[in-house]
Amino acid sequence: MSIVIITGGSRGLGASIATQCARRGMGVILTYNSNRQAADSVVGAIEANGGKAVALELDVGNSATFPAFRDVVGEVLAKIWNTTTFDFLVNNAGYGLYNPIAAVTEEQFDGLFRVHLKGPFFLTQALLPLMADGGQIVNVTSATSRVATAGVAPYASFKGGLEVLTRYMAKEFGERRIRANSIAPGPIRTELGGGLSREFEMLLAGQTALGRVGEPNDVGCMVASLLSDDNRWINAQNIEITGGYII
Repeated sequence: MSIVIITGGSRGLGASIATQCARRGMGVILTYNSNRQAADSVVGAIEANGGKAVALELDVGNSATFPAFRDVVGEVLAKIWNTTTFDFLVNNAGYGLYNPIAAVTEEQFDGLFRVHLKGPFFLTQALLPLMADGGQIVNVTSATSRVATAGVAPYASFKGGLEVLTRYMAKEFGERRIRANSIAPGPIRTELGGGLSREFEMLLAGQTALGRVGEPNDVGCMVASLLSDDNRWINAQNIEITGGYII
């Protein structure tokens, strides 16, 4: 059985990715920052459908906790799956902040940086010793790094940096046959940044070739598919999941 670690797996895209991976027979370790109840709900839904999942607490914005988290992951792998390694890492955890450049504080900037770029960098570094050769890393970036949207400059900049980091991961981890790809969702109906108002959703749908905003499962299904062996020759790519947003 392949095992996937998904950060920010208690809601939104992360919950969908966890569910879809479990449906394809993967064991799931999902992380949550503060909402244990939501994480347990995802685990319960996976187990109710015959899957196996574990929820672990992790603040992706606090890299000092990563070595201890790695130790906990090692214990869980041994206890639940009787193994010493996992196969896939999905760096998904994040949050939105809508503020024009002129109003962004240094504290807000640093918070976004820690979660969206520094966190994935050092969490991947910490977990590499436990990752099986031939595995895959998927970093969740954003279409905002291609389409400039006023008010999300720091978020988009760090997502763009994560896209670049993905290619370097593919380059440096290739000796172990570990692939690295990133996926860039467009507008999705989730709670990120407070969700979408009806008016804003209609505007975004009008800018999308398929005429609607995305749903979490549009992303979850794609990530689960990308992790399969069917896509074994896809590497170092940034794949937009947008339905044709602003083309």
